[in-house]
Amino acid sequence: MEPKILFEDKHLIVTIKPPMVPSQSDKTKDEDMMTIIMDHIQSKGKETSKPYLGLIHRLDRPVGGIMVFAKTEFANAKLCEAIRLKQFKKIYYAVVCGKPEILQGELRDHLVKLGTVNMSKVATPENKNAKEAILSYSLIKTVFTEAYGELSLLKIELKTGRHHQIRVQLANAGLPIWGDTKYNKQFVKVKDWIQIALWAAELSFIHPKENKRLEFEEIPAAFPFSIFSPFS
Repeated sequence: MEPKILFEDKHLIVTIKPPMVPSQSDKTKDEDMMTIIMDHIQSKGKETSKPYLGLIHRLDRPVGGIMVFAKTEFANAKLCEAIRLKQFKKIYYAVVCGKPEILQGELRDHLVKLGTVNMSKVATPENKNAKEAILSYSLIKTVFTEAYGELSLLKIELKTGRHHQIRVQLANAGLPIWGDTKYNKQFVKVKDWIQIALWAAELSFIHPKENKRLEFEEIPAAFPFSIFSPFS
């Protein structure tokens, strides 16, 4: 697979992860983004040794959107530090079933990962395995569809990075994501493959070497995002 590259220099590479492609190698052995980007780098270079490539953050396998990879250990350390200091800004678009009563707000929950079923659930703060999850959202537009009723396009800023965080928190708030076969009861029994309507649309961070802010945006075009176009 030839990756779509938004930016590349000797320190880092920003690309688009297609939906259903793993961020890194997993037990399925399907083609993953680390391998795709490594092949891309090697195809451009003349070095015989394997180049460095650092995984800075992940996207769930069903989710598409913007990812950044480090091409040096220095960049990897600086970008990971930026995430730790909450200097990474990550914006997602999600199409949810229903319409939020509060048009702009924040969700705070405590989540526990259920490793045996690859899911997470909302728990009480007293649960020793629970981690706080925070996101903010704003409603962009709501449309009525005959097939699914009200669908709303939300813009989401992720404040923490928990397992399946956006999917779990929105479902818990009564706004499950369209096409989510794990957390949206309307789609749990769907037998045919369906693409979840969650997309990593914006990413901004400080360049690890040049100390300037880089900003990237990629608007999803597939259904059901297409019914909200233009996004205004």
